[in-house]
Amino acid sequence: MPNDSAKPDDRHLVIDDMFAANRAINEHTLADNRDTLVAAAEAMIACLSNDGQILSCGNGGSAGDAQHFASELVNRFERNRRALPAIGLVSESSTLTAIANDAGYERVFSRQVEAFGRRDDILLAISTSGHSANVVAAIDAAQARDMRVIALTGRDGGRIAQQLGSDDIELRVADTVTARVQEMHLLFIHCICRLIEDWLDAEPSP
Repeated sequence: MPNDSAKPDDRHLVIDDMFAANRAINEHTLADNRDTLVAAAEAMIACLSNDGQILSCGNGGSAGDAQHFASELVNRFERNRRALPAIGLVSESSTLTAIANDAGYERVFSRQVEAFGRRDDILLAISTSGHSANVVAAIDAAQARDMRVIALTGRDGGRIAQQLGSDDIELRVADTVTARVQEMHLLFIHCICRLIEDWLDAEPSP
């Protein structure tokens, strides 16, 4: 039977612990990334202002984040405004499986960067570990095309942190729990989307 007691049971304590962990990671992630978030949003605004586009990629939950970011730009975040060019490289199942079958899973994103990426576009590369081989390959492809990279990472940044160039930007969640890293990555994305929409509001009317 359900526990009707007012005393919290183990399930309530699990929930309390998860919310407490989220609050703690929020505080130190903000301290580590506040200025870098502004820089990332400014880089995307500059790209979009010059008719550039933003490509995004990641695996698993990070694939969801990549597609979520693209949908917020193409459609809207909080305000009605003009559509913005963004492509999530994670949603075309025929393309992904064709590349994986013919060239290997490591190339599922880099091949698309080769197809769609242009000089001065941006790649939003998401990896909670910082080691995802196909995201690393996508960054290589983007850098070969003189695209700027904005990376969302976790832990110590992994291979991706070492791979980034001087003009690239890393937003890192310095935590080893994947769920906490994913929670912060979503908040990063929402912060960036809000700053982009603030910029659009400030644009002079045509």
